[in-house]
Amino acid sequence: MSGIYIHIPFCKQACHYCDFHFSTQLQRKEEMVRMLKIELEQRKNFLPQTTPVQTIYLGGGTPSLLSEKEMESIVNTIHQHYALDLKEFTLEANPDDLQIDKLKTFKSFGVDRLSIGIQSFDDKVLKFYNRAHNSQESLKAIDLAKGAGFDKLSIDLIYGFPYDNHNIWEKDLQRALFLDPGHISSYGLTIEPQTALGNWLKKGKFKEASEEFQATQFEMLQKAMSESGYVQYEISNFGKVGKFALHNTNYWMGIPYLGIGPSAHSFDGKSRGYNIANNALYNRAIQKGGTPYQIDNLSKQDLVNEYILSSLRTIWGCSMGKLKNDFGVLLDEQEVHKLEKQGMLRLNSGNIVLTDKGKLLADTIAAALFIEV
Repeated sequence: MSGIYIHIPFCKQACHYCDFHFSTQLQRKEEMVRMLKIELEQRKNFLPQTTPVQTIYLGGGTPSLLSEKEMESIVNTIHQHYALDLKEFTLEANPDDLQIDKLKTFKSFGVDRLSIGIQSFDDKVLKFYNRAHNSQESLKAIDLAKGAGFDKLSIDLIYGFPYDNHNIWEKDLQRALFLDPGHISSYGLTIEPQTALGNWLKKGKFKEASEEFQATQFEMLQKAMSESGYVQYEISNFGKVGKFALHNTNYWMGIPYLGIGPSAHSFDGKSRGYNIANNALYNRAIQKGGTPYQIDNLSKQDLVNEYILSSLRTIWGCSMGKLKNDFGVLLDEQEVHKLEKQGMLRLNSGNIVLTDKGKLLADTIAAALFIEV
């Protein structure tokens, strides 16, 4: 199987925490869609021809800003140039964009999973983040999406807002689980240097939450999800059985995917590459008949360590059998048993799986298991 990711690099306004690639110049959206369609045609042979595309993901940016005509032209281009056996078609959306007519349009084009950027149900927090929606729009969007027949919903939440207690986060969790979308992705607030929050932090106008504060909220998240029947199938992703997000799961499993649009990444199983994160330069390259794509060829060490890093994030864990059979690699048994004694991981039928305690230090544990060739 394989997947296609398409980056829609436009937003109404810049969230204060976001360092993803986007532009607020919405008048350039139609031109960008034309370039995305050209790149889809140019790179139609990137994915293995023997495996049909099973997942499509429209991310960004804000894909829900696409007009019906723009959405239709992208979908038609995919159908024209790719063999499809679709199991999941995801579209990221902001609550303020989701009206009933638009939801019906998305559904008519095959979208069957909506990923809605809620982030918080607290209006003061949303205003601080510079989100374009309020809490009432979030509630309405989820209700409309369910009414339009979207039974695969995901909502995003951010924890770690630097408040003097955990009340806001506790209320966010209660509201999210009451709405019961079936899938919840949750990430700690990260302060990136090139964002508004990064600038405020540098100038002393903002103080981020401590690691201990974020760790406590992560543990609150784990407990609340588990008690409500949500499985932590990846460190930041929780879903009810049958509701796991397939496209993102394939990333962690090392399934090949094609990334289209400025800043989009791709992986063919042996190399990883990325498009330039600049709309004007991206468009110029496409117009000249080229692809603004740079390739990083991966060594055996790279492939093994990427697999260890990504697989440990999942409920299925890191398969020692796969490492041996696919790469001829055996992990350091002493390091594995040391981490097991520390309560960081457990062995399950030949797989290394992180404990709840280990999930707090996933990257550190993965680094301890990395190989050198």
